[in-house]
Amino acid sequence: MNNSLRIVVLGAGSWGTALAGHMAQAHPVCLWGRKPSVLADIAQNPSTPPGLHVQADLQQALQWSTASRQQTNHALWVLATPVAALRAILHTLKQQVPTPSAWPPLVWLCKGFEVGTSFMPHQVLGDVLGPDAAPGGTLTGPSFAAEVAQGLPCAMAAASPCAATRQAMLLAAHHGPMRLYELADLVGAEVGGAMKNIMAVAAGLCDGLQLGANARAALLTRGMAELQRLAQALGGQAETTQGLSGLGDLILTCTGDLSRNRQAGLVLAKHGPQGLQSLGLTAEGVRCAPVVADLAKRYGLELPIAQAVNDVLQGRLPPHHAVQRLLSREPRHER
Repeated sequence: MNNSLRIVVLGAGSWGTALAGHMAQAHPVCLWGRKPSVLADIAQNPSTPPGLHVQADLQQALQWSTASRQQTNHALWVLATPVAALRAILHTLKQQVPTPSAWPPLVWLCKGFEVGTSFMPHQVLGDVLGPDAAPGGTLTGPSFAAEVAQGLPCAMAAASPCAATRQAMLLAAHHGPMRLYELADLVGAEVGGAMKNIMAVAAGLCDGLQLGANARAALLTRGMAELQRLAQALGGQAETTQGLSGLGDLILTCTGDLSRNRQAGLVLAKHGPQGLQSLGLTAEGVRCAPVVADLAKRYGLELPIAQAVNDVLQGRLPPHHAVQRLLSREPRHER
């Protein structure tokens, strides 16, 4: 292919597979995963694009991405793992290619904070790879994997302080039914992706308690204010929170039936924290809530919705008491 990337997607979960299939419409893509049976199913699926091939050997996948450079502009590595697995995959990559400065641009899809360090994904990269890390960025925004896999329209943000990395993301994914918008504010984009998951748990609680559409609208609006406060406190820009990586992702995750975090909130409303084990899905908002509660204390921020969600998750507050606590707050100027 002319003017094409060689893209390696590391992680064959639903989102990694969906995005790999989309990018393979315009570029050669190698999808790496740990489970050969899953990869075999993808390879045998008649809907899998011919530009997508699967690989269970990480070393071969990485070598493929940097081979035949004369036939491609450059390569791109896409990390399609959750935040909890990000540090481990970075260490694995570093074992395979010890010099991070020689890596192609690195893009991650995960949203959240690392438990234990409170790091955003880009901070995890810096901690593992050091100052020689290759330029990186995140592809984020309102995007259900199932809809992307179906080829339905989608708009996302390509966030990185590095213009070359942003251009690599645009080249990789801005085609067909997917539209990308450039964004230099990586911090704001990452905070938006993390906070919207907590607000989606809150939205599920709201709907599970049958509080009505008025309450949900108020929740989203005030949740947006909390998202903005945290983004600015951590060095992000208020304008970023009003775009795809903030407001757009918030709307989708809080209202869409495919949202794992909203489903977690629905279960939480009916069965409490013990019911979450029956969900069987990864809900990043559940993992993120304690981290955000700690950040609120550290920076002296008022994040009452996020705090209420965390108190419910920790079993300190029944869901209906959390609602009462939010409703009993003193009146104030909207901000």
